[in-house]
Amino acid sequence: MSSRRFSEAMGEIDDRYVDEAVGYKKKAQKPGWIRWGAIAVCLAIMIYAGTKLFVQEPSDSGPGSSNQGSDLPMLAISEDVSDGMGFEGYMAYDISELVSANPWSEDAVIATLPVYHNPVTYNEQMIAVGADFDKMREALLEAAGRMGLDTNALTVTDDAPDEATREKITKKLQSVGDAVLDSYFEPTKLTIKSKGLEMEVDPAMTVKISFDPAVSLPEEYHFTHHSSYEEISHVAEYLKTEYKDLIGFDDPRINIYGGDYNIYSQQGYRIEFFDSKGSVTEQIINYNFNRVAFYCDDEGKLFLARIYQPDLSEVVGDYPIITSKEAGELLSNGIYITTVPYEMPGMEYVKKVELIYRKGDQEKYYMPYYRFYVELPERERGEEMKTYGAYYVPAVSGGYISNMPAADSGKG
Repeated sequence: MSSRRFSEAMGEIDDRYVDEAVGYKKKAQKPGWIRWGAIAVCLAIMIYAGTKLFVQEPSDSGPGSSNQGSDLPMLAISEDVSDGMGFEGYMAYDISELVSANPWSEDAVIATLPVYHNPVTYNEQMIAVGADFDKMREALLEAAGRMGLDTNALTVTDDAPDEATREKITKKLQSVGDAVLDSYFEPTKLTIKSKGLEMEVDPAMTVKISFDPAVSLPEEYHFTHHSSYEEISHVAEYLKTEYKDLIGFDDPRINIYGGDYNIYSQQGYRIEFFDSKGSVTEQIINYNFNRVAFYCDDEGKLFLARIYQPDLSEVVGDYPIITSKEAGELLSNGIYITTVPYEMPGMEYVKKVELIYRKGDQEKYYMPYYRFYVELPERERGEEMKTYGAYYVPAVSGGYISNMPAADSGKG
């Protein structure tokens, strides 16, 4: 039982949950950094050391490797902690079907990009350490104001267990000889409830807005999990106008992303917005970090929105960035990290590249990477359906990374 499930159970605790609490510490697994594509569910690769992460001297790390004379601190790539039960892969008939509004392009001339320290870490019980509850409260109330609520009339609560629940759990743990850790009882989120809405914020500063009941869109809009690109674009234009205060950006840009297929050959797209105001660098930061997303339920109604706004106050520095061509050279030499259970088959199988930030819970640093979409000959399906695996190369010049992936001999 994960700490988050443990926390959710506090509000309705009984002996069943207490028994789970005793054992959850032993069962807890760290969450992986990968974004599971539709294919991840069906490809259960049980054990594979997919992340090719080995310590390598910075001077041997490829293009732009020297950091002599720089005051920028060395960085470390976070190890993959996924359970090997899948990999980041995308199914499509052609790479052109995988779309997004990523403002980066291969023509962009970018010398440096900022790297941020992730202020939140997770202990062995997967409880957030470093969460700033004052900032979380501020973000939650600010989002409530964007929803038109009177913030002075709202009550903010957390999910920490009450004294009676704490005592019950403590006795149960002690009865089986388990240590009673204070982190068992730490809050994991803040919540506001209002008529028709429930809003909560987590340590990553993501505000989740649940509509109860779910909101029906006008009948001319088709908002489902498998709506076409044109239908989803039509819905996005409606949401842009209807929820402009919630979106709240000076120059909101629609990001229709996805286009991959599930195992039933159903194609899906998702809706997000980001602020396209400012320089290319500012747009890249907003696209990756400062986003508002909308979600439909199985009946085609709007039931959920999320405001993504991670704490980027701890800027490590602006780091030199290699080009996508240089990153491709590293990829061809086996210098990459991936959860794909196959060696990179060759550069002729690279079908697309984009620059993104990895920003999962387990990332010590939010830093930019080139994500290469590589066609996997091992995973071809009937009717020319292809699988594209994600292979990552750090975009930061290798001399600033203490544990660059080691090169594989014979690659190229």
